[in-house]
Amino acid sequence: MSDTEAAGGTAGPKGPGGTDAAEGKIPFMQRLLDNPFMLLFLGVVIPTVFYLIWGILEVAQIPIAQ
Repeated sequence: MSDTEAAGGTAGPKGPGGTDAAEGKIPFMQRLLDNPFMLLFLGVVIPTVFYLIWGILEVAQIPIAQ
């Protein structure tokens, strides 16, 4: 029995390496997917940039008139 359990406390869940799981760093992708404003921003910016680049490539392929 650990000291915290003997003192009336409860032992928290242990993560890898014996550290408390609550003290661990939250992964980047979880922080990204938990933020609705970042998802909204990425959902607008990524298609905009994609279609902008696609449009520039299409215009660049038009043959020059003589």
